[in-house]
Amino acid sequence: MKRTLLAFAGSLVLAAALPALAQKKYDSGASDTEIKIGNTNPYSGPASAYGVIGKSIAAYLKMVNEKGGVNGRKINWISYDDGYSPPKTVEMARKLVEQDQVLFLYQTLGTPSNTAIQKYMNAHKVPQLHVATGASKWNDPKHYFWTMGWQPNYQDEAKVYAKHILDTKPDAKIAVLYQNDDYGKDYLQGFEEGLGAKKNMIVARASYEVSEPTVDSQILQLKASGANVFFNITTPKFAAQAIRAAYDSGWKPVHYLNNVSSSIGAVFTPAGLEKSAGVITTEYLKDPTSKAAANDPALRDFIAFMKKYYPDGDIADRSAIYGYTVAQALVQVLKQCGDNLTRENVMKQAAAMKGFRIDTLLSGITVTTGPDDYAPLQAVQLQRFNGKEYELFGKVISTDQ
Repeated sequence: MKRTLLAFAGSLVLAAALPALAQKKYDSGASDTEIKIGNTNPYSGPASAYGVIGKSIAAYLKMVNEKGGVNGRKINWISYDDGYSPPKTVEMARKLVEQDQVLFLYQTLGTPSNTAIQKYMNAHKVPQLHVATGASKWNDPKHYFWTMGWQPNYQDEAKVYAKHILDTKPDAKIAVLYQNDDYGKDYLQGFEEGLGAKKNMIVARASYEVSEPTVDSQILQLKASGANVFFNITTPKFAAQAIRAAYDSGWKPVHYLNNVSSSIGAVFTPAGLEKSAGVITTEYLKDPTSKAAANDPALRDFIAFMKKYYPDGDIADRSAIYGYTVAQALVQVLKQCGDNLTRENVMKQAAAMKGFRIDTLLSGITVTTGPDDYAPLQAVQLQRFNGKEYELFGKVISTDQ
């Protein structure tokens, strides 16, 4: 009788445990011990300055793994160099999905590169999560359920600059330099829409190809237009060239620079700090080089992280704190997934972030998504570089209005 009761009790315990075991759901790339996540970054080529993002994320995940991982699982970060070449991105994405069998891709960088793999990722139902590009097309869950953006989108950012110009310099003559691809054209479209009926304030436009060695001739062309406002839509290498060329030519317009090339370390330092003074851009991240950093616990933690886990990195390089910040969003999505590590649940959880606060974001800016809202960040603040550091001005501006 005793044996029977013990056996019966044992069967009850086993039965109670089965539902918990059954709750664990995995797709390729996930197990009880590991989560494989793929990434492509331009560690070489014309946009290699952005390679810092992949390295910063890798360093953050190393720290997370040393502390036990996420929900008891270590993160295996597999990142390949695509050289900012869309055909190479396609090759690397196929390798990550079909050979490495990652659970999903995270922070793949570049508008042309992500455009090249978007249909493939969605056809294979593999998340292309928090892409490192602000093109407006990433917020389209109806047509591309498996692709989600991260940063404030380019068109809305450009409208912020347009409004500031209309408010502060209504008689402006504007010159625009832009990269001749989806990235540059997205910014330009938003800027023109922001100017509205005053679009004729743009007196000169010049484009460049990423294969070009410099943009010096374009700057001379824009200067010759007589413009007194310059909207600089470039990636870091060309942003630094444009700043230097404008200064050296004696052209001193009010200078607006797109956010993705606003790094003090990667852009202003090579261009020349004094030559970069006066540049206006938007921001949603805190600045670890600012005077406020010493009294900000979040920035102190970031600087300590850099010293320990990414000692070769530069805290003045905006891409480093960008990677550090977006890695925290990744960890949050994985925490929310719990033991349901299916690709569908990854997207479900990424689309269920309601006012999630990352302490390296500017005050008043949070991460919010929904099933019909794939734009996690939708607020920025204007700032001006004074030759040493940025000075924020005005209020935090919602970009979804």
